[in-house]
Parts: sequence; C-alpha cells; structure tokens
Amino acid sequence: MNLIEIKGLAFSYPTKKDTLKNINIDVKEGSFTCIVGENGSGKSTLLKCIVGLNSGYTGEIKKQERIGYLPQKTEIQSNFPASIEEIVLSGTIPNNVRSIFYKKEDKEKAKEVMQELEIYEIRKKCFADLSGGQQQRVMIARAMCATDKIIVLDEPTNGLDPNIARQIYEMLYKFKEEKKLTILMVSHDIDRALNYSDTVIEIKDGKVAYYGTPSKYKQGGAE
Repeated sequence: MNLIEIKGLAFSYPTKKDTLKNINIDVKEGSFTCIVGENGSGKSTLLKCIVGLNSGYTGEIKKQERIGYLPQKTEIQSNFPASIEEIVLSGTIPNNVRSIFYKKEDKEKAKEVMQELEIYEIRKKCFADLSGGQQQRVMIARAMCATDKIIVLDEPTNGLDPNIARQIYEMLYKFKEEKKLTILMVSHDIDRALNYSDTVIEIKDGKVAYYGTPSKYKQGGAE
C-alpha cells in the first residue's frame, strides 16, 4: 500500500519559478526512502508540500496517514526553553487542535518513544542544554509521537558528528524493520542514504532525475 502518492506536482515560490516540476512518486508502506540532490534542487520544498507547509502547488498529493515531521535543524530553535518531555509530548497534538490536553495514552506513547530513543532518563532536562545529537533524538521522538505509520525528516544528521549520524541512521533503520515505520528522508549523506534505504529519489533542478533502488543508483543506471 502507498502511504503517499504524488502525481504531477508543481510548485513555485514568488521569487523562484518552477521550484518543482511534474513530480510523480509514491512512498510505500514500510519503506525507507531517501531523497538526495544538490542544494537548492527542491528536496526540502518537496517535503514541505507533502506535510502541508507549502500551499499553492498544482497536481495531487494523497496521504493515507497522519505524518510525523522533523524540519531542518536550522529551522529548530536550539535554545527553546522547554523540557525534553514537553517537546516530545507536543507531537501527540494534531495541528488543528488549539488546546493542550494530554490523554493517558498520549503520555504512555511519549514514554515508550523516549525509552526507545534512550532519552527517557533525561526527560526533565531543558532542550537548550542538550547536545546536537540529543536534540535530534528529541525531535525524532516528537515526530514519532504524531504517528505510528510514517515520519518525514529533513536532513536529520546535518552538522552532526559522523558517529552520531551513523547511530541515527541505524536507529531509524531499526524502527523501520521492527516497528514497520515508514521513513521518508532528505539526506545530504549519499553514502549512508544508499546503505540504509530501499528506495532513492534524486531531485535535480526541481525534477525527478532518478527513482529506484540504491543498487541501480550506484551503477548510474535508470529505472
């Protein structure tokens, strides 16, 4: 089953026309899909269209499930004055809900996810006091609290130590295998993207330049 289906997607910013042009892709349930490409190619713009942050596109985006989203690190306030627990719990709140009331199952879900990401023991710490790797774990946990099916991540390892980046990839792959979590991720780290993903999408000048398996991408082939 496809959790996301995109047909004929096109999008332009007021200052940049044809940022995305005729995008046709599917994201299958249980897949680990990495979107790669040069800076400015349209990767992050595509994610923002999928999660609903960019309106005014043409074409069609069908989504079967609520999506958990982790934006680029540059868009996250690293000095945000809230605890780990507060931030993770906020992921359970639907976007259209104004009041904050956490149900018992919300708190249980947040606890489970924090334990899986090994941040439960420090849940009372302030987000601003965490390392970059810990902050990304918190934001991944928040995204996972929004859904049991699919999370969308924009450069989750950008700026992190290579060992921490590897740990995050391994953790995401584990969730994909054990929890059947579908992962759609923009990545600048092509080597790791090819090693951990089962589907690769290359965006070039706003178009899909490649859409297929990592093995064929390594060979420079097309599918």
